[in-house]
Amino acid sequence: MADQLMRATAADGGIRAVGVITTRLTEEARVRHKLSSVATAALGRTMSAGLLMASSMKRVGSRVNVRVRGDGPLGGILVDAGLDGTVRGYVQNPTVELPPNAKGKLDVGGAVGSGYLYVVRDIGYGYPYSSTIELLSGEIGDDVAHYLVNSEQTPSALLLGVFVGSGGVTASGGLLVQVLPKAARDEALVAMLESRVSALSGFTPLLQAGKTLTEIFGDLLGDMGLKIFPESQILRFHCGCSFNRVLGALKMLGEAELQDMILKDDGAEATCDFCGSVYQASSDNLAQLIADLKNQVSVVE
Repeated sequence: MADQLMRATAADGGIRAVGVITTRLTEEARVRHKLSSVATAALGRTMSAGLLMASSMKRVGSRVNVRVRGDGPLGGILVDAGLDGTVRGYVQNPTVELPPNAKGKLDVGGAVGSGYLYVVRDIGYGYPYSSTIELLSGEIGDDVAHYLVNSEQTPSALLLGVFVGSGGVTASGGLLVQVLPKAARDEALVAMLESRVSALSGFTPLLQAGKTLTEIFGDLLGDMGLKIFPESQILRFHCGCSFNRVLGALKMLGEAELQDMILKDDGAEATCDFCGSVYQASSDNLAQLIADLKNQVSVVE
């Protein structure tokens, strides 16, 4: 099944539902970053959460940055997700592995630990909107739902899951259900929705059982005036890094530092944190950057 995002509404538009399947892009991240199982689950959940949050933005080019900074052995997690369906991300300590938790599942909460969740929404102009909230559990899903309720005042239920088998990621995705302001005062509706989401055993078991997003929406909201948007959106792991961007970053180091790289290392190597791509800049490349800097100075003078 292709990685995709689908949207739906229910209760005369009072309920908004978004589902994502992120199996392939989470597997790509696992391979790119050589992630352990628990690191794969943590990053996969965060990437799904980022895509779900970005889906509510309106302006083309809008993006969401989700940063998790905990005191556990995994260190930090950083994800960049866009309204266009692209996502990228990494974890600070990708090889960390822990025993299963008390429920026999990957111990993402133990790997993340206590700390904070930072969310930055960039709508493409003006100052990005940023918010910080303390982590509830480190399991990502609870933490993002807590953020949505407290920072955006939107009653939200969120399911995130990643299943990592012996051969890699076999199921990954998430489901976000929100009660919008027009229906938030209906306490019975909110309670019913909370009960139904709580009754689900998780998100990846649904995918492993062969459920499609359409069927998941139907099981959860089918008797509540469900309307599924006909268009699904393709999701993919994508990083906008390039050799030219690397050269631009190196140029900012200045002439003296570039000259030192030429003398000591005969060039420079840079690795993109987000996607793991490695770029090699030769001594000739660095010499050209130095020449460009000198030309800039002469023009100013």
